[in-house]
Amino acid sequence: MKKIYVVFLLPILLLSCMEKRDSEKIKIATLKGPSAIGMIKMIDSLNQSDNQNIEIKIYNEPIQVRKLMLENEVDFAILPTTMGAILYNKGLPYKLAAIPVWGTLYLFGNDSTVKTWNDLKGKRINLMAKGMTPDVLFRYLLVQNGIDPNQDIILDYSFPTHIELANAVAANQADLAVISEPMVSLVMQKNKQVYPIMDLNAEWKKVNEIPIAQTAFLVHHDFILQNKIELERILQSYKNSSSWVIQNQEKAAELIVKYNILPNTEVAISTIPRCNLDFRKASEMKKEITQYLKSFYELNPVIIGNKIPDDNFFLN
Repeated sequence: MKKIYVVFLLPILLLSCMEKRDSEKIKIATLKGPSAIGMIKMIDSLNQSDNQNIEIKIYNEPIQVRKLMLENEVDFAILPTTMGAILYNKGLPYKLAAIPVWGTLYLFGNDSTVKTWNDLKGKRINLMAKGMTPDVLFRYLLVQNGIDPNQDIILDYSFPTHIELANAVAANQADLAVISEPMVSLVMQKNKQVYPIMDLNAEWKKVNEIPIAQTAFLVHHDFILQNKIELERILQSYKNSSSWVIQNQEKAAELIVKYNILPNTEVAISTIPRCNLDFRKASEMKKEITQYLKSFYELNPVIIGNKIPDDNFFLN
């Protein structure tokens, strides 16, 4: 396997014990947002160390990480779980190691008349991309709460990216929108009149009795076979980093700004509680993850690659 450098965070526990292997670097790709926020202590510890065996890179969009995976250039990668399922179903040699983020979607805006799902009837709600995870999930919740997404409300896809949609809400060009953290906190700082109206993660849990297994931490099959000790150390380091962020939010906020994930500590402190960080190994959460993917399969099979991944998808 051709190894590539990926953005990742490693705490001192890992750095002090890591063994170099044939001068190759372990490459981890993460995404700018909750997954990198959970890794931030790892990233900082790595940068403070002389150990250059691990390289972590932070990318703006999942499509950038997907490209690296298609080219077999990363050992570890962060992607939406639905996208990870698609790549697995296409035969890519990556397994699901853990779920580090459990839902970051919110119905957001400045419409104070919305208190319940029924209050959405007749309203215009903006979503960033038709057929993508936020759209499918929100449509699902509408149906579960007795609202026909094609008849009872207007779903507007005028702003195709999460950044454009967030900017539209901040500029009062969209009264209601489905947005994820950390965009929620960024918009709230720009426009004091907008706020989270519904926590869609909590609404999903009401219906399904499980959290949203939104973000996947994937590992290449070759790395699993060749580096079992390092694999466990990396998983433990990510878990430790995520726990540290939750327990040390002010210090974590400083690191989040230091590494240009967010522009200031006020936004960083605001976003951490809504990121739902909880690093859990996939082997411990198979039932919840499978149920999550099954829900999407029943709504739109294409969004997970036309089939529910089999048991080999999970790192045991």
